[in-house]
Amino acid sequence: MYEDAVLIALGSNLSGGFDSSKALLEAAVARLSAVGLRVVKRSAWWRSAAWPDPTAPDYLNGLAIVETGLAPAEVMVALAQIEGEFGRERGERNAARTLDLDLVAHGRTVLDGPDLTLPHPRAAERLFVMGPLAQIAPEWRHPVLGETAAALAQGATVGCDAVPA
Repeated sequence: MYEDAVLIALGSNLSGGFDSSKALLEAAVARLSAVGLRVVKRSAWWRSAAWPDPTAPDYLNGLAIVETGLAPAEVMVALAQIEGEFGRERGERNAARTLDLDLVAHGRTVLDGPDLTLPHPRAAERLFVMGPLAQIAPEWRHPVLGETAAALAQGATVGCDAVPA
């Protein structure tokens, strides 16, 4: 089940104009359908320490399974549009941010291009991605590694402090 799912990871550690990162993320989830990404299932929010600067606010992360007729590149354009609407400014890598939206997988599509790599090249090692995915689709299998979301969450090496908030 969910082998052909389109997976979107969401994260935030700056609330922007919202009361909290949680409120911002809830609004971002609601915005997905307006750009052709219909949410069919989503995880709870997971909290983890900021990295590489642990003095920055904690991150909240989650994952949504969406249905869409959009091609992978079109999904990326839609996600960038939403990030911009929520005040995302790109600068220093791994810097604090209002909203981070990542295309984790687009069905069984495997791409390695200059602008897009699928599945997401680092998602499998991140507990704050695989934990939420394992929560809602533990049997989902990584298109390249062949491992389930549950197994990848168990073996994650990045963000190992992530827990449901």
